[in-house]
Amino acid sequence: MLVLTRKPGEKILIGDDIVITVLDVRGDSIRIGVDAPRGVKIQRDEVLRAVIEANLSASQSGSLSDEDAEAAEAHLKAALGLLRPPSAAPAAATTAAPDAGAPATATPATPAAATRPPVPRPPLPAE
Repeated sequence: MLVLTRKPGEKILIGDDIVITVLDVRGDSIRIGVDAPRGVKIQRDEVLRAVIEANLSASQSGSLSDEDAEAAEAHLKAALGLLRPPSAAPAAATTAAPDAGAPATATPATPAAATRPPVPRPPLPAE
C-alpha cells in the first residue's frame, strides 16, 4: 500500500485519467473528490459491504414478512448512513436506499466532469 501525506487542494493521479483531490480536512474527517471516467466504478467499502450483507441475509431468509422486510431495510439504511434522527430529518424530504442489487457508483458533480480530458503529467526527469 502506498501511503501519502496531502494537504487540502493537493491531488493524487492514478493512471492517466483518475484524479483524487483532497478537498477539506476537519478533525478526523477528510473530504476527497474523485474525478474518473464514467465507466470506472467507484464504491465506498462500507456501502458495498452493507449491500452484500443485506443481499446474503435476504437470500438466506427466503420470503420475509412485512415486519422483517422493514427491519432489514432499516438495518441497511443504518449501515449506509442514510438514517437520521427524527429531529434532523426534513419534513418533506425522504431518503431512499439504493437498489441492493445495483453497484454504488459515483456520478460526476457536473456534466463537464464527465467529458474532462485526462490530466497531463509532467515528463519524468532523465536519469
